[in-house]
Amino acid sequence: MPLYETVLIARNDINQQQAEAIAEGIKTYLEGESGSVKKQEYWGLRTLAYRIKKNRKAHYLLLGLEAKPEAMREIERQLSLNEDVLRVLTLRVDEIDETPSPVLSRKGEDRGERGGFRGPKSSGRFDSGRSSRRSYDDREEYRARDENPAETAGAEE
Repeated sequence: MPLYETVLIARNDINQQQAEAIAEGIKTYLEGESGSVKKQEYWGLRTLAYRIKKNRKAHYLLLGLEAKPEAMREIERQLSLNEDVLRVLTLRVDEIDETPSPVLSRKGEDRGERGGFRGPKSSGRFDSGRSSRRSYDDREEYRARDENPAETAGAEE
C-alpha cells in the first residue's frame, strides 16, 4: 500500500485538541478503509508567512499515512470541505521516517538555548574599556581624600 505524508494547517481560532481531532477523524476513516496512520506530530501554533483567509497564525500537523489512492482522494476532499483547515499538502513518499521531524527537533533546541549561559556580558555604552580601570584599593583612596579635604591639602604642599 502506498505511503503519504500530509501537512495540515488549521485555523488559530480552534485549540490544540480540536486540531488533533481532525487527525483522529482521518485515522478513523483510514481504519475503515484498511489504512493506517503511521506517524502523527503536532508542530504547534506557528506564525504564517502571509495571511491565509485573514489568519496570521495556524496550527500545524504532520501525518504519515498508509492508504489506498482512492482513500487519499476522499481524505483530501473531506479536508477541503472542513472550515477549520486552511491548507493541506500531501506527498507520496517511499518510506515514513519514524524519527521526529526537523521542525520538532529544532523546536527543542531553541528552548534549550534560551535558558542557558549566553557568554560574557558586553561592556556597557560608556564602559568601552579604553579608560584606565581602577582597582578597589584606588577607589578607597579617593574616597578618603574626598572626606577629609584638609588632610589632602596639607599633603600636597
